[in-house]
Amino acid sequence: MSALEKQKNIEGGFFLVLFCLTIPLANWMIGHVGTVCTANGPCLLPVAPGLMAPSGVLMIGIALVLRDLVQRRLGVEFGIAAIVAGAAISAGLAPRSLVIASAAAFLLSEFADFAVYTPLARRRLVLAVVASGILGLVVDSIVFLWLAFGSLDFLVGQIVGKLWMVLLAIPFVAYLRRRDARLGLNPV
Repeated sequence: MSALEKQKNIEGGFFLVLFCLTIPLANWMIGHVGTVCTANGPCLLPVAPGLMAPSGVLMIGIALVLRDLVQRRLGVEFGIAAIVAGAAISAGLAPRSLVIASAAAFLLSEFADFAVYTPLARRRLVLAVVASGILGLVVDSIVFLWLAFGSLDFLVGQIVGKLWMVLLAIPFVAYLRRRDARLGLNPV
């Protein structure tokens, strides 16, 4: 194995571990981190002036980007495996009342992300991450809110909160693309 292949595998493994950690962290944040924590409800954070969202949305926005990076470093098979593992982790950690909503939203949003990211990634990495992230975060928000609460009350806040995290990742993704080109590190 060449040094570049080894580096790609190490970075891919690192992104995969971070991806898997976003799920328990999102579940923990919903009950423990926020400027307002409602009784028997989520802890909320401001995501824009006058707009609140459950705090776990921040980790889900990051998860969408990390899954793309797992696929870039380790390949499509690992990207799909990460989606399935993430859905299982999500179902295993979500409160009983939210297991179906959490797992379904995660599974559908990550596959929507995958469907957009995969064809775009080789030509336009930053565009692929942004476009796939936007589709994934919208799907995740709609599916989760509808299945969990039968309501889309927090939809705008969820979308904005997740979008912030995708947008904050753009400089890092652009840096990776430039560094990969400089090193001759080709995506899988």
